[in-house]
Amino acid sequence: TFCFNSKPCNPAARSCADDCLVLRHIKKIKNARPLPAKRKLKQQCEAAKDKVPHDVRQRYVNMFTEEFLKTTPNVNDAFEKALAEEKTVYNRSANKLKYMSVAVNALKRLKSQSTVATKGEHFMEKAVGNVLFEKYPQNLSDRPTVFIIPADDMALYESLKDYILTDEKLIESNYPVQHPEKRGSAVVFADRKRICCRCGATYSVSQSGKHIRKEECNYHYGKGVENRVPGGVETRYSCCQGVMGAPGCQVFKLHVHDALSLDGFVSTVPRGPSDRSCPGVYSLDCEMCYTIHGLELSRVTVVNSSLEVVYDTFVKPENEVIDYNTRFSGVSEEDMKDHHASLRDVQETLLSFINADTILIGHCLETDLCLLKLLHGMVVDTSVVFPHRLGPPHKLTLNKLTAEYLRRIIQESVCGHDTAEDATACMELMLWKVKEDGKLKNDENKIIPVQFIWGRGTNTSCDSNVFV
Repeated sequence: TFCFNSKPCNPAARSCADDCLVLRHIKKIKNARPLPAKRKLKQQCEAAKDKVPHDVRQRYVNMFTEEFLKTTPNVNDAFEKALAEEKTVYNRSANKLKYMSVAVNALKRLKSQSTVATKGEHFMEKAVGNVLFEKYPQNLSDRPTVFIIPADDMALYESLKDYILTDEKLIESNYPVQHPEKRGSAVVFADRKRICCRCGATYSVSQSGKHIRKEECNYHYGKGVENRVPGGVETRYSCCQGVMGAPGCQVFKLHVHDALSLDGFVSTVPRGPSDRSCPGVYSLDCEMCYTIHGLELSRVTVVNSSLEVVYDTFVKPENEVIDYNTRFSGVSEEDMKDHHASLRDVQETLLSFINADTILIGHCLETDLCLLKLLHGMVVDTSVVFPHRLGPPHKLTLNKLTAEYLRRIIQESVCGHDTAEDATACMELMLWKVKEDGKLKNDENKIIPVQFIWGRGTNTSCDSNVFV
């Protein structure tokens, strides 16, 4: 017998009207389950004297818990997720005002996710063929992301043509273009002075590019973030919350610079006149390291339109490495020990399946093409397709785009970025964009292929036909 009173009730003493009232209330709840008591943060929260009062944090934990209960069957799991969500909000906030702003945005995101989950369940109930809803995980984060894509890449290819950067945009976004007189051009320095891209200090190098004096680099790896405070706006570093101009919170043994060599570029080759097949659509992402001659490629990953990794390799830099930049790249010296692929090997492999008509998708792809030393004009850049509200040169980061449009958080690992994750996110963003812009319209009630791509970390996928 279901009862909402705190004390057990006698079933015999209950009237028929009471039973009807309870049943009507149960029908309003899709999956009736006991709500968790408003548990206290206790040790999980900081002391009340911290930047955000304890009662404010507790209030948002309760609200987060209510939202997670809509998509999480287990009460304890919902509460643990709420704690983790609140902790993330707290760590991103410098003060109470910032905390309230970030928490409200997080709550909006959770509400929208629960709405999407409800719609997704209704959609899956209409599935036909060999796909059953009961086979899918009940946890929203483990459910498949559904993209409606054509069976043939050619339709997607034609749809993406509207987003290809023009020649003017390529130049404006600093993409490498063919030298008017020779293939590629070199980065020429007037002298042997370099400017550290981390701390801004000027240092000298020898003719071979090595440091003349070994000086420590004291820098901030985070960017300056503006926060509204009483009386104006305050800018602090996102890495340590230090005020602008404060001494760096990180120390490295040497200065580094981010110059890119423009020698040794190769161009993608045009297709033969008799080739009528789809030129292909791929998304790619690269990681880099600091060498004595600037930035060099350390890893490259290519993903196709089905979100499958078709090429992934570590790349041995040509010059002496100063810093692998593991915090962001996820690449360490240990990764390079058993990998001897050179840049030339990578170029040969890419040119074997990428031609001049292939569409390449990426985020701020100009840096990736410079690292690959690849000249290519058919480019779709998600930082341009999804512009910043302030316009160029401002650009939205990839993790902000995925959070806003795909409702997913990426680049959160303390081990650095995952190139496969970033490349997949770019492809998913463009699939979403094409769908939203109505580029892949189909007749009502027509059976079309739907590909279910399981969440990150699995290789499982299945195909079926559904009515849309």
